[in-house]
Amino acid sequence: MWKPWLLRFHRWITLVFALPLAVIILTGLILSFEPIAQIGATRPGSLDAARIEAILDRHDPEGKARSLTFRAYENRLSIGGVRPDDTIDVDIRTGAELTEGGTVSDLFYYSRVLHETLMLELGWLVHVSTMAMLLLVAIGIAMGWPRLANSVSGWHKGVAWILLPLLILSPLTGLFLAWGVTFTGPPPTARAEPVPLREAIRIAGAQHDLSGLVWLRSRNGRQLIRLVEGGEYRVFSVARDGLVASSRNWPRLLHEGNFAGIWAGLMNVVISLAFIILMTTGLVIWARRRFRRRPSASRPRRTVQSAPA
Repeated sequence: MWKPWLLRFHRWITLVFALPLAVIILTGLILSFEPIAQIGATRPGSLDAARIEAILDRHDPEGKARSLTFRAYENRLSIGGVRPDDTIDVDIRTGAELTEGGTVSDLFYYSRVLHETLMLELGWLVHVSTMAMLLLVAIGIAMGWPRLANSVSGWHKGVAWILLPLLILSPLTGLFLAWGVTFTGPPPTARAEPVPLREAIRIAGAQHDLSGLVWLRSRNGRQLIRLVEGGEYRVFSVARDGLVASSRNWPRLLHEGNFAGIWAGLMNVVISLAFIILMTTGLVIWARRRFRRRPSASRPRRTVQSAPA
């Protein structure tokens, strides 16, 4: 009884949010490759504390740097805080400043901006579209288990049901990130000034291979460092007596696909491709029904003449 109405509701939600959902899904597919590229390009021993300090001596002699970001797939170390309006990008192999942006890192950067704000400060629309995505999944579940067949409709329903847990996981964790839900509680309050950046580098380098560096920055009065450890992106608080592991932010780890090395990134690739298939097949199904040829009302009808008596 309710299935035709649910189907119509499902169809109209898709049509209304088709454009922002297409942008979110396609940029999500691109961003799925970021942890794959970072982890795949990491070479143990390629970056250590001495190398980073030498780069800082050359490009930040006044000690103004406030953050570091390392993109292993481009051998690019970005130093923030030295210039008021920009970062300094350095090739870790030569120590020379890079005057041009990286093709891959720029692709990831603009994809992230599109993914989070649609490049127009429309973060609210991203949130609403993500909720619409979850609503579409819920309506699909409410319509019940389908009959699978080798057709456009069959593939649409089959992909949706086979990958259902992953299709729920991705938008749900995205909303958790947007709403600040971490399941870890508030961060501890800093009791002292954060460790200076150069000292933090030496402390971290004494305990970890810095070729797995993702970023180092000060936040909430603490010096934090994010490192790839065993294929997982871990965040540590840098104290003078060593590194202290922060609680895992599982919504971020799951949504960004950086909790299990390359495999977690591939999981997000599969999720993105599944959403692309669902959107494409759904629109094809709608178009077939919408533009199906119907008999014209103006076309004369054939009449059957009875034989004369």
